[in-house]
Amino acid sequence: MKNKKATISIVLGIMCFALTLGIVIQMKTVSSSNSAVSNNYEVNNLRAEVLKYKERYDNQFAELENAEKELEEARKSSTENDSALAEKEEEIKADNKMLGLTDVTGPGVIVTLSDSKKDIASSLNPSQLLVHDLDVLSVINELKNAGAEAISINDQRIVPTTGIICGGNIIDINGEKVGAPFEIKAIGLPEQLSALDRPGGYLATLRTYTVGAELKTSNNITIPKYTGVLTFKYAQNAN
Repeated sequence: MKNKKATISIVLGIMCFALTLGIVIQMKTVSSSNSAVSNNYEVNNLRAEVLKYKERYDNQFAELENAEKELEEARKSSTENDSALAEKEEEIKADNKMLGLTDVTGPGVIVTLSDSKKDIASSLNPSQLLVHDLDVLSVINELKNAGAEAISINDQRIVPTTGIICGGNIIDINGEKVGAPFEIKAIGLPEQLSALDRPGGYLATLRTYTVGAELKTSNNITIPKYTGVLTFKYAQNAN
């Protein structure tokens, strides 16, 4: 009888333990499921917000482009029979081209800078295997010195107020985050711009660190206009 009671007690103990373990597992599963649902809900909300702002930006950009087209048509119409106004219109176009406010096309070079393909862990100085803002700035300065008339980095137009700032493994250009590889387009006389790739030049120096630095010429390069707003707070017309 005692053995029977002991057996029943053991069986009941095992059943209670199994039941308790099942309840704990179920509670953890429900908690994990709720957490996953909550995370998915937050991600979906963030995605919806991003898409909403992107749609708003695209709509405003389309409206701006339409307004610019209407303005251009109005200018053409108003200057058809007025040589003085037509001359002023050409001056405005020339100024906008210099400021980077119009799309331009022409011959030039395309420089591509990319991080080294070597294992960073194998280098005593991993920083040397990456493209930095100083590298991009140096290439831009050399292209300007060689007579480049228009320059862009990953389709971001370089204008007088353009800033190139390093932030970790990306670079901030005109307020836009861009990462390697960096495609630098420059319009100008290809023979002069190609001097950037001379022996002992900056591109050759980058290659010594196995950083990717390629240059090719082209007779048909298109550089987009600057889409931001140029503002001058302190520079005023001199009397």
